[in-house]
Amino acid sequence: MAPDSAPLHAGHRDRLRDRFLSQGADSLADYELLELLLFSAIPRRDTKPLAKTLIATFGSLGAVLNASAEQLATRGGLKPTAAALLKVVGAAAVRMLREEAVQRPLLSSWDRVIDYLSAAMKYEATEQFRILFLDRKNALIADEVQQRGTVDHTPVYPREVAKRALETAASAVILVHNHPSGDTTPSRADIDMTGEIARALSAVGVALHDHVIVGKRGHASFRTLGLL
Repeated sequence: MAPDSAPLHAGHRDRLRDRFLSQGADSLADYELLELLLFSAIPRRDTKPLAKTLIATFGSLGAVLNASAEQLATRGGLKPTAAALLKVVGAAAVRMLREEAVQRPLLSSWDRVIDYLSAAMKYEATEQFRILFLDRKNALIADEVQQRGTVDHTPVYPREVAKRALETAASAVILVHNHPSGDTTPSRADIDMTGEIARALSAVGVALHDHVIVGKRGHASFRTLGLL
């Protein structure tokens, strides 16, 4: 796409920016929000077609913001400045959700916890195993990614989980991992591994509150499913 001069797009950009400021984000389509982000990084190009193409390529606004810099370059055609801007915005959104989730004991703000975990993990291309370490009042002590695996497997070692729980002085933990396939149904391996971790934690006096599986279209809770 050939670059155009900035004045040709100045009116459109001003109108879009004014609509966002006066009417809020709900007044804009996803591609228009992405346009607004790209204005700063690409000052002399019509970013509307690009924003639409990016969303069509990656599937959603969230997927664009969570794509890797390499994917944004190779699949989206973005230069480093634009890719970095989108990565910063995506990271800031996840940080904000995390802050909201941990303002109160995690078990009393469960919906916010799920929102944060979904934003942080559902777009991951490979499995990621995360642990939330909680104190006696169920406040968050630490939030750590313990392992990264393949598209359908992450090696997890129960003794290492129990050891880390002791190191953080946790009273309880919540296990979390993602299914890149999108299907959040616990596998037999997931169930067996959770049982092994629960036993390892129990041996050192640490409770396992839940194991959450995150997918692109939702989540599954072992506690809710009666698997804990």
